[in-house]
Amino acid sequence: MKAIVQDKFGSAVDVLELREIDKPVVKDDEVLVRVHAAGINIGDPHMIRGVPYILRPVFALARAKNRVPGTDIAGTVEAVGRSVTLLEPGDEVFGWCKSAFAEHVSASEDTLALKPTNLTFEQAAAVGVSAFTALQGLRDQGKVQSGQKVLITGASGGVGTFAIQIAKSLGAEVTGVCSTRNVDMVRSLGADHVIDYTQEDFTRSERRYDLILDNVGNHSLSDARAALTPGGALVPNGVPVSGWVGGLGRPLAAFVSSLLVRQQGRPFLSVPNKEDLATLADLADAGKVTPVIDRTYPLSDAVEAFLHVGEGHAQGKTIITMVRTRTHEQGD
Repeated sequence: MKAIVQDKFGSAVDVLELREIDKPVVKDDEVLVRVHAAGINIGDPHMIRGVPYILRPVFALARAKNRVPGTDIAGTVEAVGRSVTLLEPGDEVFGWCKSAFAEHVSASEDTLALKPTNLTFEQAAAVGVSAFTALQGLRDQGKVQSGQKVLITGASGGVGTFAIQIAKSLGAEVTGVCSTRNVDMVRSLGADHVIDYTQEDFTRSERRYDLILDNVGNHSLSDARAALTPGGALVPNGVPVSGWVGGLGRPLAAFVSSLLVRQQGRPFLSVPNKEDLATLADLADAGKVTPVIDRTYPLSDAVEAFLHVGEGHAQGKTIITMVRTRTHEQGD
């Protein structure tokens, strides 16, 4: 089967290669999935480059066990192990796994769910890490309640597009922050208010919010907290990543601040789990969450797809498909 393989750290152009590798053999508790589509997360290009450098030993250990990157998939079950009881060949599924950027993957049945019928394979593959992050950041870290005012930075990105819709499903009044070209799209997702950051700085406005989910990290923690109500909370998620420790200083500062400042939430890492995957499937089934796809690329153009995501300006999610098609639905 064909897969994208990485043997060393570096630019996607230099280190990613389309190769023929063996199809995985499923264990008793696993299923074999023929992948239709796989989603790229903003963290994937960082891991491919191995930045920040201080984390390279961790990335290297992961790559030694698995040279095919990617986690988020949607596809069709082709075979099941002897212990599998919830899925069967022919089922259309989505979820997370290892080695997503390949024509076939093996995965535990606990990491997959039936694909919502109203989502395409490309849309289902877009869910994964980004939607888990949005859900857990808002519901678990931010503890959003109906009627609260929520501000989401990076509202047009992978996490942000899910966060707008999930916050609305929780009953919040949502403000999205994005660039000029994304204002209409963010509003179409249900945002009650949209701030064009090229025209207005939310930290200098008189408006106050009960929760800020910061997916960008361009403002200091103290400046961002200034836009909160007295009982509000700042949930940090996104940071610029580069160099030896680039991007790690802000989470550390946020953690220390969380011990001292009531409004400061702690940085978090989303954890994929079966229960939240079911929650996201239910939201999609109910039409409350619809993934936004920026571009799709065939597996043979995966390098170009990673370069696009690495630029940091994708509208929603970028998807790799296992067929020879390519679309620029929101781009170009």
